[in-house]
Amino acid sequence: MDQNPKKEINIELPEEVAQGCYSNLAIITHSSSEFVFDFIRMMPGIVKAKVQNRIVMTPEHAKRFFNALQDNLTKYEKHFGEIRLTGKGMHQIPLHFGDGTPEA
Repeated sequence: MDQNPKKEINIELPEEVAQGCYSNLAIITHSSSEFVFDFIRMMPGIVKAKVQNRIVMTPEHAKRFFNALQDNLTKYEKHFGEIRLTGKGMHQIPLHFGDGTPEA
């Protein structure tokens, strides 16, 4: 008999969330107890951009998210080829934005 039966998680995806929200810039800040991910949509010709979504995680969950993203990027590139970063379209990000050191 299995000593550790697998637990299933029932996750609901509400219709209004299922469509997602496009983001082409992420600003990441952190403190000793949390990581803050601000997802922003910048549009050509528009000077002001708004944060579309903010996700707050503990450092442990941020590390798990990083590992999952890294794993998925590896799988993506094996299937579709290397993702090349051109730098085109990247804007200067003010380094004083937020409370921590931003990484984009």
